[in-house]
Amino acid sequence: MPGTTMDTTTATRTDGALLRLIWLASPALPVGGFSYSEGLEAAVEAGLVHDQASAGEWLVQQLHVVLSESDLAVVAQGVTAWRADDEARVQALDRWVRRTRETSELRLQSEQMGRSLGDWSRSLQANPPARDHFTYPVAFARAAAPMEAPVRDIVLAFAFGWSENMMQAAIKAVPLGQAAGQRILQRLAQEIPAAADHAMRLGDEDRQAFAPRLAILSAQHETQYSRLFRS
Repeated sequence: MPGTTMDTTTATRTDGALLRLIWLASPALPVGGFSYSEGLEAAVEAGLVHDQASAGEWLVQQLHVVLSESDLAVVAQGVTAWRADDEARVQALDRWVRRTRETSELRLQSEQMGRSLGDWSRSLQANPPARDHFTYPVAFARAAAPMEAPVRDIVLAFAFGWSENMMQAAIKAVPLGQAAGQRILQRLAQEIPAAADHAMRLGDEDRQAFAPRLAILSAQHETQYSRLFRS
């Protein structure tokens, strides 16, 4: 039921489902995730992030304070809605994502990546449905829902894909070496299970996207004079 904690019933994971999840979460997927830093580049400009330790801490905090409270929960709830063919629930989740993006940059990212993921999914189908547009967490849930994979695995895959993209953003923006980036990714991987479990316990009344410092940095990035990442 909407507004209640997530059903954590597991399903049988197949090899095919696992491989499709890895594919879906890959930064190599042509959805444009590498184009965004989600405020990280502005944090570097402001001196808040300047080395491996500060970059790792920033991303761990973003995982728990932002992603776990919002997009991970939407992915979990979205998979359940898509599997139940609950169109009203899907639309409600998508509207929530759109209205909780606190800057035009963050909304652009979610809409563009969702549209690109939908186009990618359609390109693999012999008889694709009419083109439609969902925000990225809802589009990801849609692509993953037909897979024979537990909801928790899908949430873990989404979080790890985000972590890989953000680690690469840190390497470019700080900048850092590849070894430092891998150590950041190792730290994020250790934190992801707890973040996923927290997200799956959230109901509609618990989800939130209140991250004022991130919102301010994202707004500043939109007009930042020198930048590598899209705004």
